[in-house]
Amino acid sequence: MKELLPVNQHVVLDISETGAEQRTRSGIIIPDSAREKPKFAKLVWMSAIENAEVSPGDTVLFKSFSGTEVEFEGKKYLILPYADLLAKIVETEAI
Repeated sequence: MKELLPVNQHVVLDISETGAEQRTRSGIIIPDSAREKPKFAKLVWMSAIENAEVSPGDTVLFKSFSGTEVEFEGKKYLILPYADLLAKIVETEAI
């Protein structure tokens, strides 16, 4: 099995799409080039980063237009600098 192991304080996010085509309410199919890119993704791998606030398995929000998209073993990933992560999604109790 192969893995993408990022270096130099980078992280790898899984941005694989579900494959379902998107349509408007009237039934027009939205092509991939016109779809809005997701800004949330699951963190899969990360380089050795001291005092990291996230860990593999976390869902994170990242900067738009950041990183490099790669396809590896049939899945799409985004490799970006750790500094381009904006937030971590956490579950909280309702008040």
